[in-house]
Amino acid sequence: MIWKGTYGWSKHTSLDVKKRHGEASRIVIKKVQSDVMQDDKNTVRKSERTRQTILNAAAKLFKERGYTATTLRDVADEAGLKAGSIYYHFASKDEIMDEVLDTGLRAVYEAVKAAKNACDDDENYLAMIEACVHAHLKVLFTQGDFVSANIRLYNQLPKEIQERHHTLRREYGNMWDTLLLNAQKAGFLHSDLEIVPARQFILGSLNWTVEWYDDSKYSLEALATRCVSLIARGIYSN
Repeated sequence: MIWKGTYGWSKHTSLDVKKRHGEASRIVIKKVQSDVMQDDKNTVRKSERTRQTILNAAAKLFKERGYTATTLRDVADEAGLKAGSIYYHFASKDEIMDEVLDTGLRAVYEAVKAAKNACDDDENYLAMIEACVHAHLKVLFTQGDFVSANIRLYNQLPKEIQERHHTLRREYGNMWDTLLLNAQKAGFLHSDLEIVPARQFILGSLNWTVEWYDDSKYSLEALATRCVSLIARGIYSN
């Protein structure tokens, strides 16, 4: 016999209803949780896009006007944002400058390191030097404003900002020094070549191409090939 409650429901029917209500509640809760997670992801993506927009605008202005002459209001105007909204993403102009510097140099460092490591023959130092030159130049022009700001402004920046980037700059310089020194030991370079000045000359020459290279006259690949030729053969006839 099935017991009937006040409203004529059976005991089993009451349990079934509760079960269905419980399942429905769980479905609603999961849907709400899913919507909240999706909203959070969308908010994060929007925040990341805005942050990158600010960095792009700052790198452009730092390159064109310099660090001191560029204000946060200038950056906000260039990014199409209200001035106060920048503080949601960055605490100060110094913090933006730090990230612009790190982005530019790290892009060069990682690209050149990858190009060197990709060489099939790890004793063909000339091929590695050539690959590194090509990679360095490619990043200069694909990460233009970030790298250009780094090149143009570093020595003009306050010492405390410079010091925060010494380690990465030193690592990049050391990578080139090691490559050139190994090439010299293997007989590919003159035995009396001073490594550090040679590296400074090579990188300084490559970096300055952002000031004069015109891609309407010849390709970036052609530029890299000419730079390698000048480094390897010089300009003397003998």
